[in-house]
Amino acid sequence: MKRIKAACICQTLHFMLKEDAEHDWAVKQVEREVEQYKKTLERNRTQFKIIEQTVQADGSIIIKIIKQYNTSPVGDYLN
Repeated sequence: MKRIKAACICQTLHFMLKEDAEHDWAVKQVEREVEQYKKTLERNRTQFKIIEQTVQADGSIIIKIIKQYNTSPVGDYLN
């Protein structure tokens, strides 16, 4: 029998601007979307660690994150 001792998922997320929107508005929307994503993780009590958050030249945002997989224990992944 096997059991999961620890599990996390590593993701690179690109929050992109809406193409048909005015640039400044689209940048603010992306910033809001990123904050909402973080709040959702916290509200769901998902353990996570943002490794890198980079604003691109066009205003879009790339986030590299390690987060808890389902409800599995995270072990040493987030240290």
